[in-house]
Amino acid sequence: MRKTSIIILTYNNLKYTKQCIESIKKYTKNTDYEIIVIDNNSTDNTKKYLKENKDIKVIFNKENLGFPKGCNQGIEIASKENDILLLNNDTIVTTNWLENLKIALYSSDLIGATGSVCNQNENRQGIDFNYSNLEEMQKLAKENNISNPDRWEEKIFLIGFCILIKREVIEQLKKLDEDYSPGYIEDNDLSLRIIKLGYKLLLCHDSFIHHYLGTAFRKDLNSFYKTLYKNRDYFYSKWHFNTLSFDEIKSASFPLIESPKKVLELNCGIGVTILSLKYKYKNIEIEGVEENTYKREIAKNITSVYDKLEKAKNNYYDYILIGDILEQIKDINFFLKEIKNHLTKDGYLIGEFTNYSSIKTINKLLGEDCFYTLKNKLNFFSPKLCSTR
Repeated sequence: MRKTSIIILTYNNLKYTKQCIESIKKYTKNTDYEIIVIDNNSTDNTKKYLKENKDIKVIFNKENLGFPKGCNQGIEIASKENDILLLNNDTIVTTNWLENLKIALYSSDLIGATGSVCNQNENRQGIDFNYSNLEEMQKLAKENNISNPDRWEEKIFLIGFCILIKREVIEQLKKLDEDYSPGYIEDNDLSLRIIKLGYKLLLCHDSFIHHYLGTAFRKDLNSFYKTLYKNRDYFYSKWHFNTLSFDEIKSASFPLIESPKKVLELNCGIGVTILSLKYKYKNIEIEGVEENTYKREIAKNITSVYDKLEKAKNNYYDYILIGDILEQIKDINFFLKEIKNHLTKDGYLIGEFTNYSSIKTINKLLGEDCFYTLKNKLNFFSPKLCSTR
């Protein structure tokens, strides 16, 4: 395995930077890494602290260049044979954190990047730890951080608070997209670029670190949201679908699925539900249908994905997940007859329905043979109607 260049950006918040760097030195083998810090013109005592740490490579910027540009500066001066690890300065690492990321990274030539879980559940990268201080956190992390391939989850996206990227992948990517500066959503973009190169991303549930979450970025909420909306628009112009696609998961259907052998997901998007089910059920066979060309091109890196249901005519499934599609289509009868032909004899069709929480609406739907469409073209139907269709 290669050594690792750990790249950290700083902009004030010296307290967190010190905790981060001290935890790296304490919980990481000193022969395995180098620390590179890019300081974006801090005005507290951060610069003084960094100058005192002679074992750290530092670039002092004269202005705040933001996250993507700063990361690219770090990549540029990193030892050329090293892998690259992007780490937020508001993190605290733990026993075996890096070792386990590296074990997963080198478990296959197909793995392009790995990431840690933490105490925040953005992108479903959280873990259910309860601790009241950092000592308790470290104890729980030590018990958790035992390398186990069964706890590696393939993902569409890894948050950039901690992401380890293979050197050969970095060589192909060259750099993070600086048009996302000063930052936010550049890690969504980075993840998709890695996948499009033919690599997989793994979230390592056996590598936990503590994350304070956005100590610098989110202090000025007006600036934060302005940047967020700008970068969302840029992401859409580049990938032709919006960032909400990373949250399109049919999780409400999961409790109804038991020991599936073969599953089909309609409107599978970029594959978030597919990967979640593949992690939960190790031997599952799952395919998708997605009409959106751009989303389908991403999902096809994960499994077989058709542009239309008819393309799966020779396949039969134990479960077909349809999400909220019944709220959107016009001919319910035709759809249900067509989809029935793709189910095994004892197969299940699982749908999800928006809860428009008016008690009158719910009572009407439950008690009457009603079917109507709102102005926004969403279909509603009662249990009686569903059972006869």
